[in-house]
Amino acid sequence: MSKLPSNWQVKPLGEVAVFINGRAFKPEEWGTKGLPIIRIQNLTGFSSIYNYFDGNVNDKNLVRKNDILISWSASLGVYIWDRDDAVLNQHIFKVELKKDIDRLFFFYLVKTKIDEMISNVHGSTMKHITKGRFDNIKVKIPPLPIQKQIAEILEKADQAKQKRKEANKLTDKFLQSVFIEMFGDPVKNPKGFKVVTIGDVISEVRDGPHVSPNYVNNGIPILSTRNVRPGLLLLDDIKYVSEEHYNYLTRNFKPRKEDVLLTKGGTTGYAKVVDFEWPFCVWVHIAVLRPKSIIHPQYLESALNSDYCYKQSQLYTHGIANHDLGLTRIIKIKLLLPPFELQQQFAEIVNKTEALKEKQKQSEQELENLFQSLMQKAFKGELVC
Repeated sequence: MSKLPSNWQVKPLGEVAVFINGRAFKPEEWGTKGLPIIRIQNLTGFSSIYNYFDGNVNDKNLVRKNDILISWSASLGVYIWDRDDAVLNQHIFKVELKKDIDRLFFFYLVKTKIDEMISNVHGSTMKHITKGRFDNIKVKIPPLPIQKQIAEILEKADQAKQKRKEANKLTDKFLQSVFIEMFGDPVKNPKGFKVVTIGDVISEVRDGPHVSPNYVNNGIPILSTRNVRPGLLLLDDIKYVSEEHYNYLTRNFKPRKEDVLLTKGGTTGYAKVVDFEWPFCVWVHIAVLRPKSIIHPQYLESALNSDYCYKQSQLYTHGIANHDLGLTRIIKIKLLLPPFELQQQFAEIVNKTEALKEKQKQSEQELENLFQSLMQKAFKGELVC
C-alpha cells in the first residue's frame, strides 16, 4: 500500500460538504407546470417523465445547473445536474461544498466511494444509507491545486469513455436507418412489399414449459425475459438447469440456432435471433419462433423490433398486473415480406455491423478499465503529487 502524500488529509465526508435532503412532495402537489421535481428515476435514466411543482420553493430544495446530486435510497449514485432550475425530491442529497473543495474533484471522489456506500446500505428491498454513516465515510483530500489537476485528468478520461458510448449508440441507429432505407416505412409500404403475418412466415411457435424450473448453480442456461432485449442477449444474470432437467424441459421442442426469441411475459415484444450454437432452454415467458425458408432470421428479428411490429405486440399484450403476449396473438402480428435476396443483403450488413460493435465494446471496456485505474490511483495520491 502506497503512503499518502504528506500534504493530503483524511476527512469524513461531513467535513468536506453539506448534504441537503430533498423535500417529500405529496402526490396532490404534483402538476404539469412550474419547476420539474427531480426523482431518482430521472437521475438514473429509468424515466424521462417529470412531475412539476408550482409553489413556493425553499432555496435549500432548489437545484441549479451543475449542482451535484447524490441518490442515497434504492439506487446509490452521484450525478451532475445538467438542466435548468428544478426542485429536489426526498431520498436525494444536494451537495454544498465547503471551502477549498473542487466541484469535479468531489464528483469523481464520490464515484470511488460508491462501493463503500453500497456495503453500508440498510434494507433488503428499499436499500439506503443513513446520513450519519454517509457523513462519516472517510475520504482523502489533497490541496486545491492538486484537486483541480486530478479533476482535469479524470474528466478527459471520462469524456473519452462517453464518446465511445455515443459511438455505440450511433451504430445502433445506423442499423435502424438501413432497415428503413432498404425496406421503407412499414406503415406506408412505399416499395409495395407483400404484407404477411408472423403465422405466415414461421413453421412453429412455442414457449417454455409452464412449470417452475429446478435451478442449479452450473449447467445448461435457461433464458427468461431478463436475458432478452432488442437484438441483445444479456448473460449477466442467467440461471441454469441440470442436463437431465434440460432434456425433460425440451423433450417436445428444442430451441436451436436461427430460431428467433420473443419476450411474451412481463416485458413483451423484444426479439433476439439465436446466433449461437450452445444448448439452452427457455422459460414460459419466452416464445421461440422457427422461421420458414421465405424469411431470414435476422430480418425477422429486426422487423419484430421495429416500431411497426413492437406497437402491435403491445396492443396484443393482455393483462394489467401480469402482462402476457399469447402465442395465438403473436402469430397475428403483421410485417412486410421483401424478396429473400434483399433480406439476405440486410443480414450481411447486420453481421458486419455487429462485428464492428464487438470491437467497439472491447474498446469501451478498455476505456472503462483505464478510467477506473486512473480514479484509484488519483485518490491514493499516486497520480498527481
